[in-house]
Amino acid sequence: MAALGVVYGDLGTSPLYTLQTVVQAAGGRFTPENGLGILSLIVWTLLISISVKYCLLVMRADNRGEGGILALMSLIGARGFSPGARILTGMGLLGAALIYGDGAITPAISVLSALEGVNVVSTRFTPYVMPAAVCILLALFAVQRVGTERIGRAFGPIMLAWFLVIALLGGVAIARHPVVLTAFDPRYALRFLAHSGRRDFLVLGGVFLCITGGEALYADMGHFGKGPIRRSWYLIVLPALFLSYAGQTAYLIEKGAVTGNPFFQIAPLWSVYPLVVLATVATIIASQAIITGSFSMTRQAAQLGWLPGVVIRQTSDHVYGQIYVPIVNWMLMAATVAITIGFGTSDRLAGAYGTAVSTTMLLTTILLYTAMRRVWRWPAAAALAAAALLFIVDLGFFAANLLKIAEGGWLPLTFAVILFAIMIVWRTGNDAVRATLGPAPEREDAFLAAVADGRIPRVDGTIVFLTRSTQRVPRLIMDHARFMGALPRHIIALSVVFEETPRASGPECTVITQVAPGWWRLTAHFGFIEIPDLRQALRRVQGLPADLHLDDAVFVASRDLVVPAASSGRLRRRRVAAFAFLYRNAVKAVDRFNLPPRNVVEIARQIEI
Repeated sequence: MAALGVVYGDLGTSPLYTLQTVVQAAGGRFTPENGLGILSLIVWTLLISISVKYCLLVMRADNRGEGGILALMSLIGARGFSPGARILTGMGLLGAALIYGDGAITPAISVLSALEGVNVVSTRFTPYVMPAAVCILLALFAVQRVGTERIGRAFGPIMLAWFLVIALLGGVAIARHPVVLTAFDPRYALRFLAHSGRRDFLVLGGVFLCITGGEALYADMGHFGKGPIRRSWYLIVLPALFLSYAGQTAYLIEKGAVTGNPFFQIAPLWSVYPLVVLATVATIIASQAIITGSFSMTRQAAQLGWLPGVVIRQTSDHVYGQIYVPIVNWMLMAATVAITIGFGTSDRLAGAYGTAVSTTMLLTTILLYTAMRRVWRWPAAAALAAAALLFIVDLGFFAANLLKIAEGGWLPLTFAVILFAIMIVWRTGNDAVRATLGPAPEREDAFLAAVADGRIPRVDGTIVFLTRSTQRVPRLIMDHARFMGALPRHIIALSVVFEETPRASGPECTVITQVAPGWWRLTAHFGFIEIPDLRQALRRVQGLPADLHLDDAVFVASRDLVVPAASSGRLRRRRVAAFAFLYRNAVKAVDRFNLPPRNVVEIARQIEI
């Protein structure tokens, strides 16, 4: 029920605007032949793209239970810009960025399309639709802090009622024109495509709106698991969508020429206002799917090293994947409200909607083919046949959505390009910082010799140095000795490594080596969806003496100021300035690693890259 309440909000409310957009693209006229062709396209799009591609294949490509295009990218070994992985890595990052781009539009078009249903009864409420949508969206983002578990528990029964209602309305309309059920024959769809001109190509772009929640379905898999998501789709969501789209098509064929939204027009006049209320609540839930998907995507990107660290709050004590990311929540809210005010109506937003998702789905298919070959070890012929079918479908929708760029499709693409650039700048900047901080081996030997002969005295206490360096003597420890004139009796140089799997296997923290008496080099391993607790991990380390008093240990971290080297060119200086801004605003160690503020000391250093 929780999966039904969160995951299927977007897909489940697509009947609100899909056929309305198709009607506009078709010029407001519907012949029986065109109507059956369009319905057949919708039916087979749902079957191929959601039932087969996402529910059967893509969700099988989970990374130890976690979904999303970044998890898929990690699963196939695309972990950086090394030769052989560069293109796949770029595809995965671009696909993740595109989800954020369309995520800002999903809540706006969903809520607007629901509230616009009042126009079926009277146009006097039209001036109040957009302000009401803004108020609803502000409230939605404000309640995110309570967590998806509570939200899903509240939304599940509402979404169940929604699917029952749209199935009932569709079934009644089908009873008056049952010929629409013949649209399950794929020949109607093929015949429509064979005779399609430019206008019918625009219709294909409208048809795509019926599956725009598919990628969020995959991204939310870590919140609820593949079992509940699949059962909800096959038993409840898919039959209800079939009936709703078929009922609307039956009405359109019967009327021939229609203006307005057929979703509300098939309902009895007395039921429009209650239906608007239910649709509004359902579209609020629709927005939840992309919001929770964005939270999951942000955590994965940050802990895989593609985005700066952010504050992440766990919102469930027994479902680990349910989290709240404040900065993502408020940035999405600002973008969504601005888009709602700027576009004003759902039909204007339809031109901007779908461009980014269609691109992401195309990229997902390419990465999925790689998973078929590398991970599942499918024969080349079988993998190519399955991927080719999905690729042809995705490519058709991608091409159709390219026509929307001038109508607003540029907006999510612009968001995505900005975020993609941030990911590249952050990764390359971090690589440059690591290269700069590595001391020469002879300097390490000299430092250890000074410690051994007493030139650098040892004083009582335990300090855990948090370092990203892989050297025996990290530069952070040298800087501490230079500033303080001494080193503590017990030293732990601790590196935190986020694995390419969702949850680390084996012990969280292990001793790599003993550098000197009372001095250990440790590495803590966490999965890319885990929220690390360093003190808890250190308490479970085997091989450390019992008198370390880790509860009283001081944690020393760096707070570096990154500046461009004097020899840098203009372009490189701009990239370094962008990285330095991100670096300054990344979450601090005290927040990221669940450390008590009173036990944390930060050393500020200036680093030239």
